[in-house]
Amino acid sequence: MKNVALGQYYLAKSPLHKADPRMKVILALLYIVCATFLCKNVISFALLLFSAVLLVALGRVPFKIVLGGLRPVLIIMVFTAFINVFMKRGDWLIFEWRFIHIYWEGIFDAIFMIVRIASLIIGTSMFLTYTTTPIQLTDALEDLLSPLKRLKVPVHDAAMMMTIALRFIPTLVDETDKIMTAQKARGADFSSGGLVSRAKALIPILIPLFLSAFRRADDLALAMECRCYHGGEGRTRMHVLHTRFGDVLALLIMLIFGAALVAFNMLKIGYTMR
Repeated sequence: MKNVALGQYYLAKSPLHKADPRMKVILALLYIVCATFLCKNVISFALLLFSAVLLVALGRVPFKIVLGGLRPVLIIMVFTAFINVFMKRGDWLIFEWRFIHIYWEGIFDAIFMIVRIASLIIGTSMFLTYTTTPIQLTDALEDLLSPLKRLKVPVHDAAMMMTIALRFIPTLVDETDKIMTAQKARGADFSSGGLVSRAKALIPILIPLFLSAFRRADDLALAMECRCYHGGEGRTRMHVLHTRFGDVLALLIMLIFGAALVAFNMLKIGYTMR
């Protein structure tokens, strides 16, 4: 549970840490679009995987920490690969036994989906949580959504709530781990029995976890009131956001990256996902 990547900030001196948080949000959205819609064949997925590794190198975050962030979604990746291998039909049959049919197309799609999910998580984590503090993320979201203020949308409040929720994910994970350790020390068993018994065993965890979450929320609200916090009206920033030449260059590189993916898809090299 400690390997959840959401909300974890890794302090380092890197180009990604110094970049404008507004631009990093835009780059993360563009990267999601590239990974989700623009990758179709072997070369495009290889380029996507290379870009994820390059982002980790630029962010100077240890690969061990980044790979550890993939553990919570490992089950999803395995399930997705299983579905593609055994449910995908194609022209190149490699194994057949009764109702089980495995095609090369299914194996290729399974590999592609694993690369896509892993690259999505690594790329977005490197652009956002690993290299951007919650305060920077709040300022970036508020600034990007500022045109909605003309429609009376509470942009600052929404950005603040999203950032606080993101910030407290690691805290709640640590709190859950402490509660489970305390319950195990008292003889609780969370691994044996059927599904119903395991679900019942989680009740002694959920109740104190909810109480702790509500207590933390009340303490946070009290601390904000003591500091005379009244929302974003008239609020000033200690650090004003500035877009530098490197940020514009990064946006240009991302656009070239998306164009390259589209070009490789048009070449029809190797197997192409349908």
